[in-house]
Amino acid sequence: MPLPENGAVWPPRDIAPLYADIKVDDAWYSGDRTKLATVYRGEQHRPDGRRRLWSRPRPEGTREHRLHIPLAGEIAQTSSDLLFADTPTITVSDARTQDRLDELLDAGAVPELLLTAAETAAALSGVFLRVTWDRDAAPDRPLLTAVHPDQAVPEWRFGIMTAVTFWRALPSTTQTVWRHLERHERGVILHGLYEGTGDQLGRRVPLTEHPDTAGLADSLGPEGDAIETGVDLLTAAYIPNIAPNRRHRGAPWGRSDLQGLHDLLDALDETWSSWLRDIRLARSRIIVPDGYLRSNGPGRGATFDEDREVWQTLAIPPTETGNGITLSQFEIRVEEHRATAEAIVRQATTAAGYSPASLGLDAGGTAVTATEIAARDHRSMVTRAKKARYWRRATADILRVLLAVDRAQFGARTVDERPTVDIGDGVAEDPTATAQTLSLLAQAQAVSTDTKVRLLHPDWDERNVAAEVARIHDETGQAAPDPVGSFPLAA
Repeated sequence: MPLPENGAVWPPRDIAPLYADIKVDDAWYSGDRTKLATVYRGEQHRPDGRRRLWSRPRPEGTREHRLHIPLAGEIAQTSSDLLFADTPTITVSDARTQDRLDELLDAGAVPELLLTAAETAAALSGVFLRVTWDRDAAPDRPLLTAVHPDQAVPEWRFGIMTAVTFWRALPSTTQTVWRHLERHERGVILHGLYEGTGDQLGRRVPLTEHPDTAGLADSLGPEGDAIETGVDLLTAAYIPNIAPNRRHRGAPWGRSDLQGLHDLLDALDETWSSWLRDIRLARSRIIVPDGYLRSNGPGRGATFDEDREVWQTLAIPPTETGNGITLSQFEIRVEEHRATAEAIVRQATTAAGYSPASLGLDAGGTAVTATEIAARDHRSMVTRAKKARYWRRATADILRVLLAVDRAQFGARTVDERPTVDIGDGVAEDPTATAQTLSLLAQAQAVSTDTKVRLLHPDWDERNVAAEVARIHDETGQAAPDPVGSFPLAA
């Protein structure tokens, strides 16, 4: 299919509801109070009828006393850390292809890209990975980039993405909205520049009309808008955060970790704002008679110097106790606010699919084993395992495309192979516990040296394992003896 026609509504109506959900999630994820106030300006009440904290207008001339707790960002970061805090192992069977793949992963900072993309996916329901190239920025390799879901319009067939149009708004010095559309299909990438308004694409114009797209004109094919990729594969992949999307049933979109948590997040901010209000109102104040005030001159009011030590005689009634000075200090409801805030955090964390311990709750401060960590973070580990399935498959697919484009556009001498992506289990084993396990297995004579080495070094390949087994056998005298040795041969 070609790029959209002139005057098309943008974003398309069928994807606008998803973009609206992403806008709300993004406001909470960003931690920007201005974004939150803007998002809830037209939706001021919760389903129970109570007014939302961030929908209340702030009176002009007053300070902002509402406090925002960035729990949404912490949840998204926790999801990313669980998946990619440890660098995934990406391998192929061909040695030359493995060497080139390692070069591309290192030069393109792919492990860091996956870490960033995973956090984006957790907050915004998913993320797109895109293969492209720019010979000015990287003259010797293709590029792997991440695109946010509210900058993409995908097309699906039986749950399989067949094409996707990425778009971005370009800088403009007038009311005109410039949009660059980049459509990925099998074997081709189409580019288009549109001059329109806030809700319409407007008319399509040559890429040379805007400086940000002018450089693409030299790379286009004879039709003026297409770049041949040289591979019969789609140069983009979609990774859902987790499925299904409960608000858009039947659609292949992922679900944000924040879906259904907005009221809890609002309540948490309201609780902390109330707590800080108690602290603000409970500041120690003194109330003094008018006679204690000293004039600062005409039009400058009067003040009380609380640090002054010597006062001349004042007209104080003899029956006045405490020299007429009254101390005012209210009680701060610390425990009530603390318990409420912790209960909300626990509920929000659990609803997002994580154990409270993963976000710092229930941490006793003592060292624990890997087994204890796995038991304490069981819910988080289950959620991580589900997400890892989506990431493992999509990452392998897009890295195969990366290698294919590298061959077609940069002449790399590699083979067509789909890499194997190992994300790991997310829990580092305690060395002491591992040693005890191996010792017990050895005493029971239930494990071979080869298996023990593999258990101790699960990331080693066959060559390293075999070499280590041989060294252990040599050092312990378990190596097979020479079948001939010095035994005298028969005459």
